[in-house]
Amino acid sequence: MTSSQAAPADSGLPELIGRRIRDVPDYPQPGIVFKDITPLLADGAAFAAVVSALADGHGPIDKVAGIEARGFIFAAPVACCLRAGLIPVRKQGKLPAKVSSETYALEYGTATVEVHTDAFEPGDRVLIVDDVLATGGTAAAAARLVRRSGAEVAAISVLLELGFLNGRASLPGLEVRSLLAV
Repeated sequence: MTSSQAAPADSGLPELIGRRIRDVPDYPQPGIVFKDITPLLADGAAFAAVVSALADGHGPIDKVAGIEARGFIFAAPVACCLRAGLIPVRKQGKLPAKVSSETYALEYGTATVEVHTDAFEPGDRVLIVDDVLATGGTAAAAARLVRRSGAEVAAISVLLELGFLNGRASLPGLEVRSLLAV
């Protein structure tokens, strides 16, 4: 099952988000249009509405897995809203204890994400949270880490989906919710 929005279209949330995300051309390199979320984060009411929408409608959740780095910004308050634990999904080499790793393809090479081996219990319902769904590689790697532990991916919930990159194709069988698709 997939869903393109966590909030009803008539809620005005997509428009609210769209007005508070700034396009920065040619960052971090020429030809890229970076989606800057700092204006959204600076608006307390908008930030609270986004956190609430990211958390809403998933049923009971045991853990929220936040993907480094901007996913942490949203995952922590979502976990608090859900009274769930917070699990950081980090870039390789950033966690201090024993880790499980998952490598995934990038446009030019590979990257690896990790979680502590004791992060999830078998049967945990895990909500994966990130700021942007682009190609889906990082989210797919995070989902594999969750499943490898015996836990269940309840859904993937993101602020913004770059639909032209078709990231959902990398996430077959997973519920994906985005608050705004561009």
